Amino acid sequence: MSFYNRNCLLGSWIIDYIFAFLVGIFFQYFSIKPMKKLSPGKALKAALKADSLSLGFWQLGMYGWMAIAFFLIFKQRLEANDDRFWWMMQIGMLLGFCTAFPINWWLIKKGIKEKM
Repeated sequence: MSFYNRNCLLGSWIIDYIFAFLVGIFFQYFSIKPMKKLSPGKALKAALKADSLSLGFWQLGMYGWMAIAFFLIFKQRLEANDDRFWWMMQIGMLLGFCTAFPINWWLIKKGIKEKM
């Protein structure tokens, strides 16, 4: 994979992470604020605490697997119109779940996140 393609891939992952982070905080905020009757500042802080580690660990598993798939297994960037891309994404999402599950369990145990 060329230097250009690697940088584009990394750039798109960074943008995707930022977008996922903002969307996650948005949804956490609007569920935590009315449920706990917090001020906007405290609700934002609670949303950040509830979602930051969870999303980070999920992305670690998913992005880690996709990096292995792109750079080691296929040695090229897979496009969304390729069946292999979606197969690798399914594995990546499963690994994301596996890496996020322990941290979510811990966040619930500490009372930072609510049980569903």
